[in-house]
Amino acid sequence: MSAPLINGKQVSEEIRGALKGQVELLVKQGLTPGLAVVLVGEDPASQVYVRNKEKACHDLGYYSEVHRLPDSTSQEDLLSLVDKLNHQDNIHGILVQLPLPKHIEEKAVIDAIAVEKDVDGFHPVNVGNLVIGDDSLLPCTPAGVIELIKRTGIEIAGKHAVVIGRSNIVGKPVSLLLQREHATVTMCHSRTANMKELTKQADILVVAIGRANFVDASYVKPGAVIIDVGMNRLDNGKLAGDVDFESVKEVSGPITPVPGGVGPMTITMLMQNTLIAAKRLSGLV
Repeated sequence: MSAPLINGKQVSEEIRGALKGQVELLVKQGLTPGLAVVLVGEDPASQVYVRNKEKACHDLGYYSEVHRLPDSTSQEDLLSLVDKLNHQDNIHGILVQLPLPKHIEEKAVIDAIAVEKDVDGFHPVNVGNLVIGDDSLLPCTPAGVIELIKRTGIEIAGKHAVVIGRSNIVGKPVSLLLQREHATVTMCHSRTANMKELTKQADILVVAIGRANFVDASYVKPGAVIIDVGMNRLDNGKLAGDVDFESVKEVSGPITPVPGGVGPMTITMLMQNTLIAAKRLSGLV
């Protein structure tokens, strides 16, 4: 019997419905949440992401600015734009789309974004607050992962969660958020010697390594919750996750598909962060 699907698209739509209602109330009070997205260069995937973010803002009633800059933009000019947006009252969230051209230092740009407008959750202060358990704007994809696990109705507290991948964008923050929910967390990565032995102990398995179909049924404890963060383009043009969905679903408990699992949650959590930032900057929370 196949495992139940965790429908990220449906969960995302439910959250956006609630956000839209909150935005309508805020607009009546004279506050429209504002998001500025900055895109440098012509990366095709980044252009798609930016269009989707722009559409989400429009659908939810947010104010939206998209700054499309040429690949030749200097780091100085980009930092100048970020500084301008930091001081712009109608902008509550700033997102600089990664990756950036090689001549621009990502860290310098992330550090330049005002902490209270860092809706990606990448600023060192927000990351530090996440580590010590203080309130902060959370990284969008990891926050979406936690939301999907909670929507299964399965208690996270006391469970053994295994995370494959240690990136700053997903692996590290999702492991911290799982700890915040009182899971016991093991992190695996490319140097892990006994990975299969560890993953087969997992009640919750989060996979974020960027290798198509890497995790098959032999990695999975029967009944485990499987969250596949991977998004890989195969030679035939189809999308595949990091989990071999067809084999794993015969063994696992609730599992996210690719596409339609974690993907839809990322922009939704970005919209939620922007709303939170707008309220905080306006003194409403």
